[in-house]
Amino acid sequence: MIGLLQRVRSARVEADGKTVATIGRGLLVFVGIEQRDDEARAERLLERLLGYRVFPDTAGKMNLSVADTGGGLLLVPQFTLAADTNKGMRPSFTPAASPEEGRRLFEYLVNCARSQYSPVETGVFGADMQVSLTNDGPVTFWLRVE
Repeated sequence: MIGLLQRVRSARVEADGKTVATIGRGLLVFVGIEQRDDEARAERLLERLLGYRVFPDTAGKMNLSVADTGGGLLLVPQFTLAADTNKGMRPSFTPAASPEEGRRLFEYLVNCARSQYSPVETGVFGADMQVSLTNDGPVTFWLRVE
């Protein structure tokens, strides 16, 4: 399972011309789900997202997590993160989970996140979304849980 996390000052997701999610300071995380992913990987990714120290402490060092700061967590499904880009000029999506399994595991991740943390917002699985953000830093990390 892949999480592309960005520390943001704000982020918003629109689908069908309507705002479906918005956060202030926090983490915007694009989530890619691969064929071999399962609930244990979703739980491990969430543990890393909530505990990953990407926010500055009083000395300006990245020593605080989103949980430490009480920032927002915005989870956005993005199957293109699971693409195989090793060959050619067009990505292959063979490594990605099926839409049904991807939806199931994304919803599992969201439910786990909401049971452990607040606020949690989400994008819409399978929708054409427009994501707006103000990246803070910029700070962006690619996390893969295997």
